[in-house]
Amino acid sequence: MTDKNVLVLGGTGKTGRRVAAGLRDRGAAVRTVSRTSPVRFDWDDPDTWEPALTGADAVYLVDAQDRPGCWDAEQCIGDFAALAVDRGVRRLVLLQARVTDEVGGKLLIAGERAVQESGADWTVLRPNWFFQNFDEGVLLECLRAGELPLPAGEGREPFVDCEDVAAVAVAALLDHGHAGRTYELSGPRALTFAEAVGTIAHATGREIRYTPVTHGDYVDELVCYDVPGDYAVFLADLVGQIRQGKNDTPTDTVRRVLGREPRDFDDFVKDAALRGVWDL
Repeated sequence: MTDKNVLVLGGTGKTGRRVAAGLRDRGAAVRTVSRTSPVRFDWDDPDTWEPALTGADAVYLVDAQDRPGCWDAEQCIGDFAALAVDRGVRRLVLLQARVTDEVGGKLLIAGERAVQESGADWTVLRPNWFFQNFDEGVLLECLRAGELPLPAGEGREPFVDCEDVAAVAVAALLDHGHAGRTYELSGPRALTFAEAVGTIAHATGREIRYTPVTHGDYVDELVCYDVPGDYAVFLADLVGQIRQGKNDTPTDTVRRVLGREPRDFDDFVKDAALRGVWDL
């Protein structure tokens, strides 16, 4: 399908921009959209959906539940998928999360049934926490400050590289054999946050520590920094999944889909440290 047109939602995000790059490397025509792109896309504004879909044969969808406020994922994704199929889209790849319990009152796999019942070929991606949360995401500023407080306890998480997730998404968008599959994507081994932060401290030569905190204390701390209360609970619940060991078993999905092993956290840290992302 390398001669096809692919629409990438969340085109400036961690996975979206990497998916777009991978598609272009394969020779596909790509349109990336976001709330600030020339062709605008906003889940909250259905009038932006059809212009974004014009000419698309396949779509990479990114769920929008990881933000404050309420959002009916199943309804919105269902409406969008129905419009996409009506406009000629034949393949949908949906990024969700490897979380099956509710967090902050939200079911993060709520949109899956919508794409499964859309009539298009579909693939669902459920990744673990991204490596990139450490160097370009929500954890970066705390690491630069020298302390990462989280309610994760000693739970383990097989963190995964966004590059690997994006490569699987590209395969699902362009290649045969991925329709009707739900892919749980992880890195090669599970780490505690203490181990992950220790690796970063060693690579940077800085004193950086992980501090376990309670769920309530974490929520209170976020609210003190003007994080909306519902979103603070969402984040605390999401981290709590790690504390409870909900998805701590590595999968072999990256190897099965891509024919190679997923990137190891140590290699990611070495490269990020060389770029100076955690320097003061």
